[in-house]
Amino acid sequence: MPATKTTLPPVKKIALIAHDHRKRDLIEWARFNRGTLSKHTLFATGTTGRVLAEELGLPVTRLQSGPIGGDQQIGAMIVDGAIDFLIFFWDPLEPQPHDPDVKALLRLAVVWNIPAACNRATADYMISSPLMSSDYERLIPNYGGYLAREIPPAQEPLPPEAGEPADGPERT
Repeated sequence: MPATKTTLPPVKKIALIAHDHRKRDLIEWARFNRGTLSKHTLFATGTTGRVLAEELGLPVTRLQSGPIGGDQQIGAMIVDGAIDFLIFFWDPLEPQPHDPDVKALLRLAVVWNIPAACNRATADYMISSPLMSSDYERLIPNYGGYLAREIPPAQEPLPPEAGEPADGPERT
């Protein structure tokens, strides 16, 4: 699948997300990296965004809380090219009511080839990379073949057999 290139400028658009049991870890990480984060544009879901703005004294564009659509908002921004970088400290040991949204968000980060960190160690490596403060040529997969795939037409519904109701056989 051929790819196109896009250049991410030195100022990255970073999404910051943390589940409840991981918020303190993200806040500590962000406080430690405040100097670097201050050079970028920050986005966050709900409570995480409020706490980050208060703790860091930096502007943070806040979206909805994750379980009520914030994860999906970040995902849509990834698709639109409005997020370059994802830091998502998720809690793998605590069931979440929005697990499908979490999986979809992480899937979109991979589909659109953006850097994504799900734990502090990976976030440390990513934010300390020299690529954070320079241009970076990111390859974007070309999904043209997928979008142009042939979809067979729907079959005409069969007429009901004699004596059956029009919406199918009755179940007992």
